[in-house]
Amino acid sequence: MALFRRRKDAPEPAAGEPGPAQRRGWLSRLRDGLGKSSSRLAEGIGGLVGGGRRRLDDATLEALEDILITADLGPSTAARLVADLGARRFDQELSEADIRAEFAADIGAILEPVARPLAVDPAHRPHVVLVVGVNGSGKTTTIGKLAKNHRDAGLSVMMAAGDTFRAAAIDQLKIWAERTDSAILARDPGADAAGLAFDALKQAQDGGHDLLLIDTAGRLQNKKELMDELAKIVRVLRKIDGGAPHDVLLVLDATVGQNAHSQVEAFRDMAAVTGLIVTKLDGTARGGVVVSLAEKFGLPVHAVGVGESAEDMRPFAAQDYARSLMGLDPAGGSREAAA
Repeated sequence: MALFRRRKDAPEPAAGEPGPAQRRGWLSRLRDGLGKSSSRLAEGIGGLVGGGRRRLDDATLEALEDILITADLGPSTAARLVADLGARRFDQELSEADIRAEFAADIGAILEPVARPLAVDPAHRPHVVLVVGVNGSGKTTTIGKLAKNHRDAGLSVMMAAGDTFRAAAIDQLKIWAERTDSAILARDPGADAAGLAFDALKQAQDGGHDLLLIDTAGRLQNKKELMDELAKIVRVLRKIDGGAPHDVLLVLDATVGQNAHSQVEAFRDMAAVTGLIVTKLDGTARGGVVVSLAEKFGLPVHAVGVGESAEDMRPFAAQDYARSLMGLDPAGGSREAAA
């Protein structure tokens, strides 16, 4: 599954649809990145079941629901998973491995509908992506990683340093532009973000760029001001291209756990979010939040990040994530094979 769509005339990408070695490397990083979350789940389930098997009665199901909640799957998702398990296997003797395989399969089914790559539509030139999120979520770094992936695929990329509130964000994006050989439009801190976005789209059109990535501020403590700014950015972009932005990506920091839900609600209302990228999964035991987000909002999850390097962000694959979250080999088999 590619994070992008490659132009027909582009050379073979260095990133994108991974070969066997690349895929093994990513699966290893994904499983390691979710290690804190999977350890909490494995320890909880293992402590409940012990080294043998345990009858799946009401008390066991209730305890399993509590364990799932501790990994930030959320009360609603945890209740659904436990109910589904009980409907299939109630009163049966199950091992720890059986339970984890069952949960992994059900989590994969929840995630499958939202696991969609971010496709750059060649009908738009440029394809405009507005990137939103609170400060500290990893927005600017995510833009840099997206730029690298698309540049490796042979696409022409331009960035717009639209978080004019933070000088550090502007400087960081300039570094990523140089590192990825991407064009960039940046101005001094305090510049009008909407005016910058307008000029960036004009320049991206004139330069024939395939993709325009626009950074934005994330000051949720002043929600009205941020809402007005985002609305103005969208308004001026549509003066040039009535369909822009073609995607609005919300970058979420997984370490905030269930607080990510309120961020999705806020930015969905402000900016008509079309998809999610979840970062910093390697720094938290709350990897289950991706599952609860998928169940509650149904927004596409385009990619996940488990580290700082560009190679540590890859397209979101439902089964790989579900099995890694449960501490199972992502390349492993089905529920039936594991049971």
